[in-house]
Amino acid sequence: MKRVVTSLILIPTITWVVLFAPQFVFAATVCLFASLCWMEYAGIATHYGARFSVLAGWLPGLAFLLIQRDELLLLIGLVLAALGFALRTANLKDAFPSAGLYTLGILYTFGMWRSAIALHTNSKYWLLFALTINWVGDTAAFYVGRAIGKHKLAPAISPGKSWEGAIASAIAAGLYGVFFLRWLLPDVPLHFALLFAIAGNAAGQIGDLAESALKRGAGVKDSGTTLPGHGGWLDRLDSSLFSMPVVHLLIRLCQLP
Repeated sequence: MKRVVTSLILIPTITWVVLFAPQFVFAATVCLFASLCWMEYAGIATHYGARFSVLAGWLPGLAFLLIQRDELLLLIGLVLAALGFALRTANLKDAFPSAGLYTLGILYTFGMWRSAIALHTNSKYWLLFALTINWVGDTAAFYVGRAIGKHKLAPAISPGKSWEGAIASAIAAGLYGVFFLRWLLPDVPLHFALLFAIAGNAAGQIGDLAESALKRGAGVKDSGTTLPGHGGWLDRLDSSLFSMPVVHLLIRLCQLP
């Protein structure tokens, strides 16, 4: 019940922010979500022996998120900062693993949210599409998986997920995505709409498994406790962190507006 109530609050709020909020509210919300994801990731990273402060990644992460240009230079600067912070570690054996975890974390949290800003700049509907195909897919996977799920998708990572649920998620996302884009972005060809929906959904499912693998390796159940019924923000947004950049990449490759 807590999970349903949380979703009933989050989904309309995020939809309003994406479609109707002033630009500064949207930007502030993206920064907030990215920051929350980063803090939870940093907490998980400590279980892997990472040695960096949350603040040391937060400020470079915000810069990486908000400066929507010169991606290569920003990435080089991020790597240099990671190596610089890591070399301050007392045990140098931990220096380079910490640098890797630091860089991965910023790219995983702040870097992925760069795509949210880019999608929103293209069209508010593109960003809503990249988010909602996972909401629809997750719902289909949950109910179909509970009803007929017998073949485990990734038992070592997430024992509750099944191939039946994953296939149902992709089908539901495909149908929903075609309807969504034909209605709100009618210039998108039908075959592109289907491709984007299924690819974005598949990326979201991989993102869900990737975050589960991070937690399982760290020996933690949830990334946080702030969202009743969901765990943490990273638990709730893990699929979106993968679907947004994939949809953004496909738009660029297909040269769509």
